[in-house]
Amino acid sequence: MAYTKKSSGQARSRNSSEGQGRPGGRPGGRFRRGGPIRRKVCRFCADKFEVDYKNIGSLRTFVTENGKILSGRATGTCAKHQRVLDTAIKRARMLAMLPFAVK
Repeated sequence: MAYTKKSSGQARSRNSSEGQGRPGGRPGGRFRRGGPIRRKVCRFCADKFEVDYKNIGSLRTFVTENGKILSGRATGTCAKHQRVLDTAIKRARMLAMLPFAVK
């Protein structure tokens, strides 16, 4: 292990984890206080539910209050249904069923 000299005269390890990871010194991992993080499941795959641009109630759950489309990582939607969902939201916006942005 190599040591480098700080300007204050203190030696520290070059491989130290200082300044890396999350604030507070907790490493980023797949665990949280209650146990392992549960993987999100695609709602459309699990329920055999079709994405439809006319179903505004279900599309609103995938859009923020500012009008931005939530990512598949945030909602748990698989890549295939995320692409279909994006198209449906954009189509609903063009037909003025959903707002582009909220002021």
